[in-house]
Amino acid sequence: MRADRLLSLLLLLQNRGRLTAGELAAELEVSVRTVYRDVEALAAAGVPVYADRGPDGGYRLLDGYRTRLTGLNADEADSLFLVGLPGPAAELGLGAELASARLKLLAALPAETGARAERIRERFHLDPGRWFSETSPVPHLGAVADAVWRQHTLRLRYRKWGPADVDRTVRPLGVVLKAGEWYLVAETDDRPRTYRVARILECEPGEPFTRRPGFDLAAFWDGSAGSFQRTMYTETADVLLTEAGARRVRALFAPVQARAVDEAAGPGPDGRIRVALPVESLHHAVGALLGLGPEAEVIGPPELRERVAAAARATADRYG
Repeated sequence: MRADRLLSLLLLLQNRGRLTAGELAAELEVSVRTVYRDVEALAAAGVPVYADRGPDGGYRLLDGYRTRLTGLNADEADSLFLVGLPGPAAELGLGAELASARLKLLAALPAETGARAERIRERFHLDPGRWFSETSPVPHLGAVADAVWRQHTLRLRYRKWGPADVDRTVRPLGVVLKAGEWYLVAETDDRPRTYRVARILECEPGEPFTRRPGFDLAAFWDGSAGSFQRTMYTETADVLLTEAGARRVRALFAPVQARAVDEAAGPGPDGRIRVALPVESLHHAVGALLGLGPEAEVIGPPELRERVAAAARATADRYG
């Protein structure tokens, strides 16, 4: 839309001062000729935009020409720029809107506050993704977010952990970004449930619905996440760890397991730490503890010790 482009051009000049036609064309992704026409349109509309000639020339606004927004102090402006997450916004289909909103906010702030907020953007970056993993594709995120906003039901085909996909009609209440993964919080019967958006195979909007009164998305997520972690680690492994093993658990294992190391008593006579290590199951624990190599020895339960020993012997036999 030309109106949006004209506003963006005006805000660029207001925020950055003098810019050449080439610089403006690059920012707006248009031709230099289009910039010439847009500048003429702004001047015809009464905007005091001027062209300076020479090697240091370019377009600029009359000194002191600014729009202002009252009510934001410097710390409040800083906080707004710290919450910007361009990656997730783009996944939601709001990348261009976020960039435009940031530009408008900068233009509306007083000069000193705007410069401070711009420094925040230049020097701090928030990356919600995880190391050593790729974010799952979320082709239906836009439709999910739209249904949340418009309060329409969703008919889903969803891939569960089990062997069969399921069809469900849900009442969407909110979306959550956690460690680079998107989740849908929605009601299916009498209580909210959580769905991983990347596991939605098909998605079709349905009828309007009345949102659950007083539902607090943040409070629900905190409670749900805490409950999930508590029910996830249902077994305990009695393990002796060397100092190197304890460091690896702190660095590579889940936070609840790292805390168990920190809360353990000091080293014994042989220098090793005895830890009651929470684990998801004995099956999962075998692979995790084998990864620690000789830095860990399983004391109990006996079944786990036998499984780890058998796996270690099989590995040794494989390598001769």
